[in-house]
Amino acid sequence: MGNERRVDRRLGRLFLAPVVALVTLTLLLPGPALAAPPTLPLAYDGTLLSNLSAPSLTPGGSGSISFRVADPGSFGSISSVTVTLQVYAFNAYPGNASSTLATAGVPVLVTPSASGTSVNVSLGPLAPGESETASVGVVTSANTPSGDFAVRTALSFRANGTQYLLESRGWFPASVWASATELPGGGTTLNLTVLGVSGVTAETAVLVTSSSWDWALGLILGAGLVLVGLGAFVYFRRERKSSSGAR
Repeated sequence: MGNERRVDRRLGRLFLAPVVALVTLTLLLPGPALAAPPTLPLAYDGTLLSNLSAPSLTPGGSGSISFRVADPGSFGSISSVTVTLQVYAFNAYPGNASSTLATAGVPVLVTPSASGTSVNVSLGPLAPGESETASVGVVTSANTPSGDFAVRTALSFRANGTQYLLESRGWFPASVWASATELPGGGTTLNLTVLGVSGVTAETAVLVTSSSWDWALGLILGAGLVLVGLGAFVYFRRERKSSSGAR
């Protein structure tokens, strides 16, 4: 009986060893890579999401960020349209010191169903050539500091069974953006494959000032922050360079 038990245990170990090895290998292997969304023609960047406009407010005031979404006409129709807006950086005035949002009184974005520093706006299907204008509320508090609050944007939609995603400059780390927009010889490009998006959208900023004089000076200081995203967007639309996955 003792010999039979020992034989059974050995057989059990011989059987379990490859099973354990297979399970361990499966857990260690990386999962399937997520496919990057297909890239879009350069001209679509300014057509799909446009007319982006943000308010100038005093502490405690409110306003709205407006934008326009359009179907350029080559998809047939687009559906599952979602625009994301997120307050992500602060440029103080006076001082002109850029920082993240580690500050009190950050403006709150408001939709009928949600509020916070980040909101999503869902739109209905758009027929070829059709457009829709929408807006998101912006509310400040009495302790909101003077300066510019940068707002990054993203647009996702579905067309012909394919999911597309466009994002603005603020979603990418500086190193990733540099590798996607700078050539080794010092030239410029826009490699959407490196960024992992279908296109690039513009950004905007909510200007908060405590007086009319602050508004005028803050507007000058804030121009640089807004143009970080908007300038890159306009520049690359003009460049129209292309290679494999690059524009």
